[in-house]
Amino acid sequence: MAQLSNMAHRDIETVLHPYTNLARHREVGPLILNEGRGIYLYDDKGKRYIEGLAGLWCTALGYGNEEIVEAAAQAMRKLSFTNVFGGKSHDGVIELSEKLKEIAPCPTSKILFGTSGSEANDMQMKLTWYYNNARGRPEKKKFISRMRGYHGVTIASGSLTGLPMVHTDFDLPIKNVLHTACPHYYRGGQEGETEEQFTDRMAKDLEDLIQREGPETVAAFIAEPVMGAGGVVVPPMSYFPKINAVLEKYDVRFIADEVICGFGRTGNWFGTETFGMKATSISMAKAITSAYFPMSAITIEEDLYQAMVDESKKIGTFGHGFTYTAHPVGCAVALKTIEIYQRDKIVEHVRKVAPVFKARLDKLAEHPLVGEARGVGLIGALELVADKKTKRAFDPKKTVGATCVNFLQELGLINRAMGDSVAFCPPLIITTEEIHEMFDMVGAALDQTEAWVRKENLRQ
Repeated sequence: MAQLSNMAHRDIETVLHPYTNLARHREVGPLILNEGRGIYLYDDKGKRYIEGLAGLWCTALGYGNEEIVEAAAQAMRKLSFTNVFGGKSHDGVIELSEKLKEIAPCPTSKILFGTSGSEANDMQMKLTWYYNNARGRPEKKKFISRMRGYHGVTIASGSLTGLPMVHTDFDLPIKNVLHTACPHYYRGGQEGETEEQFTDRMAKDLEDLIQREGPETVAAFIAEPVMGAGGVVVPPMSYFPKINAVLEKYDVRFIADEVICGFGRTGNWFGTETFGMKATSISMAKAITSAYFPMSAITIEEDLYQAMVDESKKIGTFGHGFTYTAHPVGCAVALKTIEIYQRDKIVEHVRKVAPVFKARLDKLAEHPLVGEARGVGLIGALELVADKKTKRAFDPKKTVGATCVNFLQELGLINRAMGDSVAFCPPLIITTEEIHEMFDMVGAALDQTEAWVRKENLRQ
């Protein structure tokens, strides 16, 4: 084990790291990253890495974009802060709201801002409850999410998340949150079941759940177009059209969590468009500012807005808001980010390089460790298995996925393992040459991981 630097020791004694094995962290210390340019990051020793997960699915335009930096600096000089409580406003929030209404993939009356995806989805739950109270349906409060879905870590959004580690010993989920099946055909398909039959069953499972609970009690369904932290699960193309029909039948609000997929990731402005989702509302964050400033937003449809107006008349105010809602610096950064997406045709660029990304990803499905390669646009994953023919997984305690990611980091690629699924989500500005550079490292790391698996006899 390498000797830890003074800075590493200082980190261990002062910093609490999310999604980290805190006991192991005390032994191995942090990876300290001090600089970023384009798709590359540099650690405190000067080593260069490809950022293969766009930070946390968010740095769409890469690092060191001077236009965004200057937009933030100008905004700070002009109006470092104002709130939008009590009817106050500023030109940035007005322009950004107009722009988001213009590009939103669902009917939108207003935009409400927050600072994170967790906040956005928390607001979705809160406003859905508010809406049904306003409309005289106080019993219509239940939310349906999906197993392996990820929607945040607040008490409400963490409850919507369908991952055990987010619930265990946090006393989650709260009441009125239900979970239906994950649409992962590779893992969830039954023997002899076609993909079409699988999606029929997924829709039936959802409908059966709504009927058991009582349609009059079910308020909303929330889903990511592509599940991110749940393992980059790409649903069959027939899945969401069938889900749409069920939700329409029972008057269930459809919330699309576009926190990862929004702003070009799947080859369209929003994943909602890629997968034919008829969303009532969408949640946005991450790439809305290319992660240069913490910001999120949700769309408000006209019917919800009118209910909010009615409640405001009754109560005397709309009793919700955060200090940093529609922060003027965040608005300036988001406006510049969206301007760059449109001017530089980033969505078109994704469509151009995505076939190369997918071809390199699919080729790795031939590797003896890989059970499934899956992806769309510039997001994908490799699922590592003990037996390709039977799809038998490794014992989770063997941490095969995490070990592969460690080999990748040694080679100069930063990404993330969700269990034994290794995810890829590079900045959208990545070039064809850089995609090849990235996947050359992946091939080498898979070979190293396979050698380690054999040495440790982990297939037994």
